[in-house]
Parts: sequence; C-alpha cells; structure tokens
Amino acid sequence: MAITTGAPPPTHHSPVAFARGLLTGGVVGASPAALVVGAVVENVPLFVTGFVLPPVYGLLFFLGGAPRRAREAAVVPRTALAVIESLEAVGGESGDVPVRFELGVAPDDGPAYRVGITQDINLVDLPDYRPRGIVVVQYPPDKPWRVRVVKRPTPEWEERAATARLDPVPATARVAPPPEGCAYGFAVLLGVLLGAAVVVLLFRVDLFEEDDTARSPSSARPSVSSTSSTTVSSSASGTVTLGPGQSLLDKGELDRAVASLTENRDTRQALTVVVRERLLSVVFPPTGTRAPALDLRALPYDRFPALVEEATTRLGVRSPRTWQITADRLTGTLVLRVVVTGPEGAASLEANGRGEVVRRMPAR
Repeated sequence: MAITTGAPPPTHHSPVAFARGLLTGGVVGASPAALVVGAVVENVPLFVTGFVLPPVYGLLFFLGGAPRRAREAAVVPRTALAVIESLEAVGGESGDVPVRFELGVAPDDGPAYRVGITQDINLVDLPDYRPRGIVVVQYPPDKPWRVRVVKRPTPEWEERAATARLDPVPATARVAPPPEGCAYGFAVLLGVLLGAAVVVLLFRVDLFEEDDTARSPSSARPSVSSTSSTTVSSSASGTVTLGPGQSLLDKGELDRAVASLTENRDTRQALTVVVRERLLSVVFPPTGTRAPALDLRALPYDRFPALVEEATTRLGVRSPRTWQITADRLTGTLVLRVVVTGPEGAASLEANGRGEVVRRMPAR
C-alpha cells in the first residue's frame, strides 16, 4: 500500500495558554515567597498559605479541565494502520515495559505522517512488536500526535494489519504537539516575578521593620522597643537587640532581656517568643483574648544553648549560618522549635516545655 505524506498541522498560540502560564507562574512565585516571608515575620496564616496554595491551585486546575476532558472523551477516535519505524524499551524488566515507538501513521482519508510516542507494553507481548511491523492505532481527529497502539484490535482491523504493506514515512512529515512558544515561557517567568513581588510588597512593612530592628546598633545595655503588631492590631510586641559580640545564649542574658520587657507590664503572658543570636522578639496577647498564651517565667532558658548546639551540630548542617528558637502554645502545649539553616539546607528539632527534644528533622 503506497502512502502520501503531508505537512504537519500549523501550530498556534492561544491567549488562554498565555493566561494559564501567567497564573501558573504566579503560584510558583507566590508560594515560596509566602513561606519565606511568613517565616521571617512570624505570620502563621501567610506561612500556611504558602503550603496550601500549590495543591489548591492544582485541584482547581484539575476541576477546571474536567469539561474539556469530558468533551475529548466523547469524541470518537479515528482508527488507522501504522508502520513501526523503530522501537526501544526505555525501562522496566517485569510487568508493563515503557516502549518508545516511532510510527508512520497512514490514515484512510488523509496523508501519512510520522509521530513518536511512549506506551506501556506487557513484557509477554513485547516480541509481537518489531521494526517494519504493522499495528493498528487510534488518535483524536483534532490531535493526530496523540496516538496509541491498539493492543486488541477488532478482527477486521487485525486482518487489515496482517495483509497491509506500508512504505516508510520520511522524518519531514513528523507531527508533534504545537509548542507553547516564547510567549508561554515569558508568561510563566512574568507570573513568577509578579507572584513573588506581590507577597513581598504586601508585607514590606513587616520585613523592613524586622530588618531594621535586627541591624540597629546598641550599647552595652540591651535596647528595648515596643511597637504595635502589624499582624494582630490589638496586640503589642517587644524586642531586645544586643550589640556586636554579645549573644542571648550567654549566661543570664535571656533572663535579663525578658525582665526588661516585662518590668512595666501587668502580665508575663506571651503568644510567641522568638530568640535569635542577638534579637529577642515577644508578642504579647491583647487584653481580654483567650488565645493560648505561655508564661515567660516558665520557659527553660537554661536549656536553650544545648538545644541550639544540638541543632547546629547533629542535624546535618555542617556550616550553620543562622538559627532561631520559637516558643508557642498554638497546639495547646508548650513547644520549642529550633530551626538552623546553612548551605546544606534547613534542619529543625522540637522540644517540650522542659527543654527535652521530642522530634528531630535533619537536613536533606
């Protein structure tokens, strides 16, 4: 059977594809930005948003494509004969084996074309497929590149495949999915930049204030400042910043810093406590709130140096750059979290209210 060849269908760019690329890039950029910014400014809702945004977007993307998939499933596929130009098993030694086929498809009502596909073939049936062999294939009428080999064709098509002789199809007649093009790549890149920029701009005040506080010079006596919380408008926070060469892990330094924050307050309850090398941050509960608070006097400050020592030496971070201790009772019980970062990544551990380690998460 002689076959004729034709040029592949023209490719086209869709505004929908551009919008999809922009939205996908926005999620890709916003998610890690929300995780980083949420961790830096201690904004739990923002941090959680960074985790849930990708799966939520994936679910919405899946649901949004359901009508299209239903329409495609309702379309009756076309059946044709194809010659196996070449084939190669690309993995697996038992069960179904992924096989890379190079096929020359010969539709009854159109020009022949060449296409490359990968399809799982049972290891027992693999000897039935050989170069220059004839197989029966099916494909959607509007997507000729989406070809699949029919493993159990009808008797009519099986007889046609047994008696047909097809000429090789030149590589110039190859058909492939239309590329998204440079516009799609540009849309993804633009979405990544916009997504990250939106998160940073929305929380720029928190970021810049914390950065300024961390860099502010101090005298031998710790500097104390209290500002309105930018995350909970009715609460207040306090910070203590030490000067160069000092550390809050030095003996008695944390006790003095906490005392300086609570000496003019009627309560020593706090929502969260964050300790870094030279910075102590405390968020106090607003008046009348029932949020799970912790007693600043009950924290095991004497255990903090040992926890930091373990986190920086035994969790796989060989060159630690930063560490941070966070204390809160968001889950009902007092939890101490120590996070350390370095070139190898981030590692953390959790301790109970007595400073005993209950969970370790080494760097990967």
